[in-house]
Parts: sequence; C-alpha cells; structure tokens
Amino acid sequence: MIVCCGESLIDFLPRKTAEGAGAYQPFCGGSVFNTAIALSRLGVPTGLFTGLSTDFFGDMLREELAASKVSLRYAKQWEKPTTLAFVKLANGHARYSFFDDNSAVRMLTKRDLPVFDSKVKALHFGSISLIPEPCGGALEALLAREAATRVITFDPNIRAGMIANRRAHLARLNRMIAMADVVKVSDEDVAWMTGKDDARAAARTWLKRGAKLVVVTRGAKGAEAFTASYSVTQPAGKVKVADTVGAGDTFMAALVAALRQARLLDKKKLATISEANLRAALGFAARAAAITCSRPGANPPWAKEMA
Repeated sequence: MIVCCGESLIDFLPRKTAEGAGAYQPFCGGSVFNTAIALSRLGVPTGLFTGLSTDFFGDMLREELAASKVSLRYAKQWEKPTTLAFVKLANGHARYSFFDDNSAVRMLTKRDLPVFDSKVKALHFGSISLIPEPCGGALEALLAREAATRVITFDPNIRAGMIANRRAHLARLNRMIAMADVVKVSDEDVAWMTGKDDARAAARTWLKRGAKLVVVTRGAKGAEAFTASYSVTQPAGKVKVADTVGAGDTFMAALVAALRQARLLDKKKLATISEANLRAALGFAARAAAITCSRPGANPPWAKEMA
C-alpha cells in the first residue's frame, strides 16, 4: 500500500448558470487527495492520512474516496470544518483562494500521526498542508520518522498566495526534499523555491542533498527528469485542454504507479534506475496527466483508460 499524507478539501470551480450568471460548483480536491484518488484508480492499493470533517463537505470527500477505493484506515475524522478553496481559471490555469482556519486538516498534530503496518511500502507528501501549523510540523515529523524505512515521494505543489513566511516554508521544503526519494516539482515551483528558472541546477542541488529522482513538469512543454548520472525529457500528451486542475497530481500518481509496476519503488533501485525504465514511467505519467487535462476538474483516469 501507498499512503498519501496531507490535505483533502473542496474546490469551488467557476461555472455559468442556465441564465448565464456566474456561479461556483463544489468538487472534491486537494493535491494529496487527488494523488490518492489517481493512484487508487490506477490499481495501486492506496490509503489517505488526512483530517476529514463530519460536515457535509466531509461526506462528499468520503464518498469520492470510497468510489475510488481509497482506504480511510489512517484518516482522522472529527468535528472540524472542511477546508474550502475557491478557484479562478485564467487561460486554463488555476489560481486559488483558501479558507482553512481551524479545519479538520490544519488542526492535525503529532498526536494524530498514524502507525503503519508492514503493508505500507511508500508514503507520499505535499502540498498546502505543509504550510500552516500544527499540521505542517506534524507531517514533517511523520516524514522524518518514516524516511529510513519506506520510500518517500514528495510534491511541494507551491501555492504562493497561502505562504505568509516564505523563508520558513522554504526551509521546511528543503528539509523534506533531503529525506525524500522521488521529488516532483513544476517549473513554477522551481522558480518560487530558487528564484531562477533553472531546473537542472535545482535538481542537482536536491540530488546532492538526498533525493534519488527529481522530475520537473512544464505543462504543455512536457517534463524533464534528473538522476545523479543523467537526465531525460518527456513531451506532454496532445489533447484539447479543458483545464489543468489535478494534472500535476495525476502525473505524480501515475509516475509512482509506473515505478511500482516495474518493481522499482525501492530506495536502492531508484538510485540506479535505467534510462529506459525512467522514460517508460514518464511516458505513462504524461498520458495520464493528458487525460485529466482533457476533462473539467480533477478527474484522473482509471487503469482501463490507460490500456
């Protein structure tokens, strides 16, 4: 099993009513939530460590997770409100406004951290849940506790509008990257984290600190992956884009699913992954992300759609 650790929330996406008025429609979301959904749909046994509200938005999230067969064994369910994210789309790209005070995810503490059994082989971490306290510190502590014995995948998925203290958040991200095995970032993440659009330099730094594989996505320009000994590029899939909501999360999940299918989701094997195997994993991830881009909202593909 792979357990995804982080946020679950409700995205309110802009829509038009029958009369042409502007409106917002609720959808289940959150980077880590989307990654868990995508992993499970691709046939990977998946769990989610998050905080789930007992409110009706929490019911929506539980129903979506159940429909995609994501285990809630490690989730904490309690009477805190669900995080809400209002989304503005501009040229197919998403901007967010978050409402997170006292939420079911934000108020997770180190006391809520789960104990995993031997079936849990890997943990995935991200994104906005790493920003606020106490949940940010709790998730960092969980990663530190488990990094020596389980494969760690990481997607910082920067949402700059939520980050009040850039220095503190960047320090946390760099600490977590140093303990991670697979790091996936966007070109926008690289620019925010380093102040430069130099993916190669950023990847070189993170690989020296401890990561074994760094993948940088560039939207329609595809992706580039870096190891300690080589790099490869992957073009994006060609589709008519509905929006890009959940595309990066799907890419992350499909990359992990492909590595698992090839029996490479192992610390030693990741450190020596062949160029051919990496190209195959990147191609699978790009196809999955393209399918998500072809339909509105975060709606990752099922395994049968990837056949």
